[in-house]
Amino acid sequence: MARYVMRVRTEKSADEAFDFMADLRNFPQWDPGTKSAVQVKGDGPGNGAAYDLQASGATLRYVVQTYDRPSRVVAKAQNRWITSVDTITVTADGTGCIVAYDADLVLNGLLRFGDPILKMAFNRIGGQAADGLVESLSGTRLS
Repeated sequence: MARYVMRVRTEKSADEAFDFMADLRNFPQWDPGTKSAVQVKGDGPGNGAAYDLQASGATLRYVVQTYDRPSRVVAKAQNRWITSVDTITVTADGTGCIVAYDADLVLNGLLRFGDPILKMAFNRIGGQAADGLVESLSGTRLS
């Protein structure tokens, strides 16, 4: 299993940060590994909304499983090779908020033996995404 967790403090309100993060069409703006994101089900963010995200030459369909505005979104993508669960948590903090992004990536089937290699690559990719998130939210990285 490869997991990457980052936290960013921003002066943006919890509502503003949540709305930006909960709309997966915004992922290419901050995650350099995501080349495109298209909503294929639903009309904007919400429970059951589905998005096709293209990354690393593959397209993963993320379905929003939990949508609790303005505090938490959980989206899951799964195909025969990989399962990805992304959890976004937004917590008000003074005049701004803290955005936590937790990405959990697992190789399926026999590919799971490649998890240690995936974990190393995912840490590098996650670091680049964290930098992009800090920039997009005009924030400061906490972890």
